[in-house]
Amino acid sequence: MNRPADPVSGDDLQAYVDDQLSVARRIDVEAYLSANPTAASRVMGDLRIRDELRLALAETPRAASTAAARLATVEAARRLQGALTRARWTRRLRIAAMVALLVGAGWMANAQFGHFGVSRVVASGLPPAYLEDAVRSHRTALVRAGMPSQPGTRHYDPAEILSATAIVMPSLPEGWKVEDVQVFPSTFGPSVEMTVEAGEIGTASLFAVRPGGFDVVPATTVPQDDLTAAYWQIGEVAYALVAQRSLAADTHDLDRAAARLARSLY
Repeated sequence: MNRPADPVSGDDLQAYVDDQLSVARRIDVEAYLSANPTAASRVMGDLRIRDELRLALAETPRAASTAAARLATVEAARRLQGALTRARWTRRLRIAAMVALLVGAGWMANAQFGHFGVSRVVASGLPPAYLEDAVRSHRTALVRAGMPSQPGTRHYDPAEILSATAIVMPSLPEGWKVEDVQVFPSTFGPSVEMTVEAGEIGTASLFAVRPGGFDVVPATTVPQDDLTAAYWQIGEVAYALVAQRSLAADTHDLDRAAARLARSLY
């Protein structure tokens, strides 16, 4: 028997961003967001800025100068303050700015006395597990494309995808042409696989899935046998852009395309 869900309020959305809801209430909020793209976009923006600040506070700079690291931290705090304007968060913003300044001072000390943590480069190793699903979806799409009995579905409705899967799709660059859109099963649940004619990188697959955790991962390109793939994550949704290596011989083209797709989500 389904339990009645209380209406989702602004306080619930704030608590969702702050990871302060019970599992049951998080489900209610996520159901609400899946049916309200505008609210979902706003919450994703808040999550991104929150995680940017967390990364700025957690990471230890390796090659960047101390001054640049301090400026990056202050910029993250400034962006957080500009985005989270609701009255209840005013005090939290002040605390975050103070913490950012203290960490900046800590980085200065770290530059003099040595590193005191594990960097992101050291901590990161193998590509994420969802990349294997992205590559598998791309190969399946190539098989479908060669079968006359399996015509592609070119009708692309980002709002419908968001409502059905809670996955926000990036905006496609001008000139890209959608050839097929499918919802595939994956290790992490429903995923979206879109086949596109992507200009200089040829026929490519744009894959999106919710891997089950929050993270902010910049676009990273890795070889995958005869393919080249770029993956990134923003909040709860991860993405991968996959293309044949022979058609994307210049990995810089794939890098630029992935970075452009990622920026369209902000």
